[in-house]
Amino acid sequence: MALLLEHEFKPLPADKQIETLPFLEAVAHLPPFFDCLGTPIVYSPVKADLTGNIKKIRAVYDSNPAKFKTLQNILEAEKEMHGSAWPKTGATLALMWLKRGLKFMLVLLQSISDGERDEEHPNLIRVNAMKAYEIALKKYHGWMLQKLFTGSVYALPYKSDLLKALEKGKEVKEEESIEKIHQFLSRVTPILDAIYEMYTKMNAELSYKA
Repeated sequence: MALLLEHEFKPLPADKQIETLPFLEAVAHLPPFFDCLGTPIVYSPVKADLTGNIKKIRAVYDSNPAKFKTLQNILEAEKEMHGSAWPKTGATLALMWLKRGLKFMLVLLQSISDGERDEEHPNLIRVNAMKAYEIALKKYHGWMLQKLFTGSVYALPYKSDLLKALEKGKEVKEEESIEKIHQFLSRVTPILDAIYEMYTKMNAELSYKA
């Protein structure tokens, strides 16, 4: 899958310390995924949000690469630097929203690769997108955003068109595309799980609505 496998994520080390630079370099290739979902009014802001948060984390990392070598280094340093304003500040806040956008993407792809579908309309991805939204983003969105997202599922592309877009227009058998999604998920899911775990352990997760 050309788009998803364009830049490999480093395997999660045993100590679950995620190196900042390789993570940012790999994740920087993922925002175009949201172009494949169509509905610019909904997904262009999500893409822009992802891109903006990657840039914010990168700016913090570039200010002192040795100090901010891992994502955990960033959270620990910002907790000390910002005091009571933390975690609703800096790269900590940017990574918080970045991981939610990535979670939406991963749950959507996992649901598709698991074969979850509307039996009456098997080529639609509404079921998969709604599952991803419910799990990753809904509780952090106010009423208006929730309505916008719920309405947007009716304008999503067919599954076959999404898979073709992820292959950058190439005609590839569905089984091959699904296998590439599995490869991508096997690399990225453990990393994202470790980031969520880190936020929980450091009590850095916030539940305010956007």
